[in-house]
Amino acid sequence: MQLARGPASWEAAAASPISGPAAIQISRIMRPDDANIAGNVHGGTILKMIEEAGAIISTRHCNSQSGERCVAALARVERTDFLSPMCIGEVAHVSAEITYTSKHSVEVQVHVESENILTGAKRVTNKATLWYVPLSLNNVNKVLEVPPIQFAEKAQEEEGRRRYEEQKLERLETKERNGDVIMPVINPDRQRKEPYTVGYSQSSLIHLVGPSDCTMHGFVHGGVTMKLMDEVAGIVAARHCKTNIVTASVDAINFHEKIKKGSVITISGRMTFTSNKSMEIEVFVDADPFVDESQERYRAVSAFFTYVSLSKEGRPLPVPQLVVETEDEKRRFEEGKGRYLQTKAKRQAQTQPLTQQ
Repeated sequence: MQLARGPASWEAAAASPISGPAAIQISRIMRPDDANIAGNVHGGTILKMIEEAGAIISTRHCNSQSGERCVAALARVERTDFLSPMCIGEVAHVSAEITYTSKHSVEVQVHVESENILTGAKRVTNKATLWYVPLSLNNVNKVLEVPPIQFAEKAQEEEGRRRYEEQKLERLETKERNGDVIMPVINPDRQRKEPYTVGYSQSSLIHLVGPSDCTMHGFVHGGVTMKLMDEVAGIVAARHCKTNIVTASVDAINFHEKIKKGSVITISGRMTFTSNKSMEIEVFVDADPFVDESQERYRAVSAFFTYVSLSKEGRPLPVPQLVVETEDEKRRFEEGKGRYLQTKAKRQAQTQPLTQQ
C-alpha cells in the first residue's frame, strides 16, 4: 500500500495489487464528514468507495490490451448487505477482484473490511458485486469488447456465466418499472399528511451535475449517484420512524441511462414496505438535460434501499407500520413483502447448513 503525502497521509493514495492484475485494494480512514449524527459511516460513503474500486480495476483490465482506450462505466450493483456498521476513526479497506467477463461486461466482486487502528481488530462490513461496461474515450456511445480472463476451473466460468445471465434478465425486468413516476416533493406540507403514510415521509433532492461529479467522459460517477440515493432514502426512513436509522441493505441498483454533466437530476424516494424491524424505500433518479433541450427527462437509475431503526444506544427498534391508502400503494406494499420474504428465505437457507454441522 502506498500512503499519500501531505495532509492526507492517512489515506491510501493509489490502488495496489493484492493478488495480481485482477485484484486491487484501496484504503481510507473514516472522518466526521463521512458519518451521520450517531457516528456511523453513511451507507452512501461505503457505496461510493466500492464503486471507485470497481471502476479502477475494470478500467485497468479493459485497457490491458492494445487497442482503443476506454473507461469502465457502472451498469449494475447486485444486492449488498451492510453486515456491520463502520465508525469514525476506523480505516476502510476495500478489496476488488474481477471474477467474470463477458464480451461487453466485467463482473467485479468487492469486500469491505473495517480496521480499528488502535487495536488492529478487523471485521467484514460489506460484500458487493458490480457490473461494468467499457465505453470508448472517442465515442461515449460505443461499447468496446472486454479482454477475457483465465479461469482456474471450468466450473468457475460456468458459475460466472450463470450470474451474468441472471443479472441480464433482471435488468430487463427492471426496465418495465421505468414508467412508474414519483412526483418530486421538495417542501411537502406534512401538516396535511397523516404520520406513517407514504406521502408523509416521501422526499426528493434536486442536484445540478457539475464537473466534480463526473468521469473524464463528462458523465456522472456511479458512486456519486448512489451516495445521493442513500441520502434521500435515509431522509425517508428517518421521517417515517423519527429515530436514528442505518442502511441495512441495498437491492440491485440498475443504471439504465448515462447522466451528462450539466444535467439536473431529481432523486426521489418513497416508502414501499415495512416489516417489524425494517423499512424498504424505493428510489428513482430522473435526469433533465438542462443544456440539451432536444432531449426529454428520462429515468436514469432505480433501486430499493432497506433501513433499520436504532435507539441512542444502537439497539434495533420496532418500526412503525406503513399506512397504505391507495391501490398503487397496496400493490407496492405486497411486492415489497414478497421481496422481504424471499430475502428472508435465502438467509435461512444459507444459515441452516451451519446449524446442522
